[in-house]
Amino acid sequence: MFSADRATMHRDGDDLLTAGLGLAGLRSLAPPPFADPTAPTAAELRRRAIWSNWRGIADLAPGGGYGELYGSTATVPGREFSAFATVPGAHQPHRVLVQVPDAFDRKRRCLLVAPSSGSRGVYGAIAVAGAWGLPKGCAVAYTDKGTGTDYFDLDTRSGARADGTVGADAAGGLAFAPAASAGASGVAFKHAHSQDNPEADWGTHVHQAAAFALQALDRAFPADAPFTFDNTRIIAVGISNGGGAVLRAAEQDGDWLDAVVAGEPSVLVDGAGSRALYDYTTEAALLMPCALLTMENLPQPPLQAQARAGWIQRCASLRDAGVIEGADTDAQARDARARLHAQGWTDEALRAGALSVGFDLWRAVAITYASAYGRYGVGEHPCGYRWSMLAADGTPRAATAAERAAWWSDASGIPPGAGVGIVDEIAKVDPAAIRLHCLRDLWRGASADAERVRRGVAETRAGLPRAGLPVTVIHGVDDGLIPMAFTSAPYVAKARAAGRDVRFWQVRNAQHFDAFLGLPDYGARYLPMLPYVYAALDRTLAALEGEGAMPVDAVVQTVPRAGKPLTAEHLAMPAAR
Repeated sequence: MFSADRATMHRDGDDLLTAGLGLAGLRSLAPPPFADPTAPTAAELRRRAIWSNWRGIADLAPGGGYGELYGSTATVPGREFSAFATVPGAHQPHRVLVQVPDAFDRKRRCLLVAPSSGSRGVYGAIAVAGAWGLPKGCAVAYTDKGTGTDYFDLDTRSGARADGTVGADAAGGLAFAPAASAGASGVAFKHAHSQDNPEADWGTHVHQAAAFALQALDRAFPADAPFTFDNTRIIAVGISNGGGAVLRAAEQDGDWLDAVVAGEPSVLVDGAGSRALYDYTTEAALLMPCALLTMENLPQPPLQAQARAGWIQRCASLRDAGVIEGADTDAQARDARARLHAQGWTDEALRAGALSVGFDLWRAVAITYASAYGRYGVGEHPCGYRWSMLAADGTPRAATAAERAAWWSDASGIPPGAGVGIVDEIAKVDPAAIRLHCLRDLWRGASADAERVRRGVAETRAGLPRAGLPVTVIHGVDDGLIPMAFTSAPYVAKARAAGRDVRFWQVRNAQHFDAFLGLPDYGARYLPMLPYVYAALDRTLAALEGEGAMPVDAVVQTVPRAGKPLTAEHLAMPAAR
C-alpha cells in the first residue's frame, strides 16, 4: 500500500506548523525564497509549500483575528513521515504525510486525519487540522486525496519526486507520471489526468492516511507500540472537498473513526435538493456572469465597472444560443437570475459567487472535473481543453526550469495558477462561452462523453455515516462556491432521516473562502469559517474524553465586522450545552 517512505525531523527554526516562519512569516506577501530558483532543496520547497497552503486557506490579515482571537501558529517541533499510498486498481498514488509533535501525548493517543481542501497538495489542510491538533499534542495525518500539486511537464517528461524536487520520468520515483504520446506538450496534473476519478475513492484515501499514521506512530514511539484503530482516538476533519472526503470516510465499514467534523463540504447524496458539483458549477459558469448584472452592492473584487462589458457580452451570447430570453440586456440578466433561482440558488450564494466569476473559478473547476469524472488522459479532454505555461499574448510556451521547480510548492492543484494556464484556442466574440456550452452538455447531453462524465459523477455519491458515529457539519449560509442548499442541507436531512448522529451549524454572513477576507470588502461583509471548525473540534474531543458535550444544532447569528477588528461578539459562537 505504501512506497517512497521518508522521515524528517523539524526542530531548531524549522517546526511542524509554520516551518519556522511564525505568524509574521506566514503574513509576508513574499514567499520564502529559494537560494537557487532552478534547484530548490527539499527543505526550501517544504517551507514554501507550508507558506502557500496557510495563505490559501486562512485569513491571516491583521484585524482578522487569527492567532489572537482564534487559531495558533505556535512553534511545534517534531517529525514528519511521508509516503505514496495506492488504492487498489488505481493508476496513480496519493500522498500521505503524518506530523508527530515531540509533545505527542502517548497516553491520550489523539490523531486527526485531514484531507486537503480543493485540489491542494499534501499540506493543504495544515491550517485546518495542524493548527488545531499539533499544539494540543495530537498527531495529524494528511492526504492530497489523489489530487495535489504533482504537476508533470510533458515537454521534458519530468515531475515531482517524493520530496517535491523535480526528477525525470525515466529515472522513476515520481508522484505522478501520466501516460502520454511522444508529441504531447504542456502540463498535466493528477486531478485531471490520473484517469482514476479520485473523488470516488476519497473515503479510502482518508482511511489509508489513518493507517499510515498508526505505522508512523509505531516508528516514532516503539516502546508504546502498537498504535491501533482500537487504542488511538481518531477524528477526521476537513473543509470544502476535504469536508466531502471525511463524510465519505464516515460511511466506511469498521469502527475505526471516533468522530467527524466537516466544514462547508462538497457532498452529493440521493435526496431532494442535492446537486452534483459538476451540475451547478457548469450552470454557474454559463449563467452567473449575466445574472450578476441585476444585483446591487456586489462585493469587490470583481470590479463591476471593469467586468460589466464581458457580462453584457455573455448575456447576448446566451440569448443567441437560446439559453435565456429577453429583448435587451436587463431582461436577459433578469431571466438568467430567475433560472438560477429556480434551480435553488439564493441571492446570498449569487452575491458571494461573484468572486468565483471574477477569478474564473467556475470554468477552471468545470474543466478539471470533466476530465477527472470521465477518466480522460492527456490530450483527451472531451471539450478540447489543455493546460500549459502561457506567453504574454496567451499562446502556449515551454516552462523554464525555475517555473517547473516551484509548481509543487506554489500551485493550488487546479490551474490557472503558478504560471500554468488554460489553453482555449477558439477565438470569437465570447470565447469562454463557446466551450462552456460543451462543458454544460457533458451533464445534460446524450453523447457518449456525457454518459461517461455522468457515470463518474455517480461514483462519487455519498452514503450514510456509520450508525453511532458523531458527525458535525458546518456551513456558511452565504457560501457561493459550494452552496449549502445543494450539499450540507440535503446530506444532513438524509442522514437524520436514517437515524444517524449528525448535528448542523449554519453560519450566517459566512462564505467559502477565509483567505479572501483579507480583501477589505470581503472582510467587512463576511466572517471566517475556521473558528467554527476549531470550536467544533474542541467540543468533539472534550465529549470523546468525557469532559463535555458534542456540538448541538445552531443557526449562528453572526455580526459582520464592517472593517473593525474581529471580536468574539462578531462570531457569536454557539453556546456549549
